Amino acid sequence: MKKIFFLAVASLLSFAGMSQFNKASLQAAGLTCAMCTKAINTSLEQLTFIKDVDVDIKTSSFIINFKEGSNVDFDQLKNAVEDAGFSVAKLSATGTFNNLKVENDVHVQISGKNYHFLNVKPQTLDGEKTIVLADKDFMNSKEFKKISAATKMACVHTGKAGECCSKSGISANSRIYHVTI
Repeated sequence: MKKIFFLAVASLLSFAGMSQFNKASLQAAGLTCAMCTKAINTSLEQLTFIKDVDVDIKTSSFIINFKEGSNVDFDQLKNAVEDAGFSVAKLSATGTFNNLKVENDVHVQISGKNYHFLNVKPQTLDGEKTIVLADKDFMNSKEFKKISAATKMACVHTGKAGECCSKSGISANSRIYHVTI
């Protein structure tokens, strides 16, 4: 009976976290010329989950469209930018959400990945919404310091679940993306 209960709860939780990220806006730091932009663009286009990339040279930003149904990996986006010799200054991801309840300092699973919402009011994400990745490798240090002050959990500094997530059933070595809205 306990197994049936836990399976029912798990399936409801996975349904609540259903979403599909369809695009992202990535702003890179350190670009000085069109060749820099081309290097990042070429590196991003090598990722299997990217459909196409539109570049805005004036703002040093890239609008990235993901392939439908693909498994988007934000760390791979960051690594692609770093492999080209630059860093991520800001990364926002837009997805379609289905009745996902979020609140400050709470971990939520979305499409099989763990997200820790910071500096947000309790709300339900429904329809197309944009979240901002708030890990230290996805924004400048001043913004990270401001947003990370919204929690006392250690995972905000390590990116790993560790002990702070043991009550939520997340494995200690699991990647946690910190996000805000």
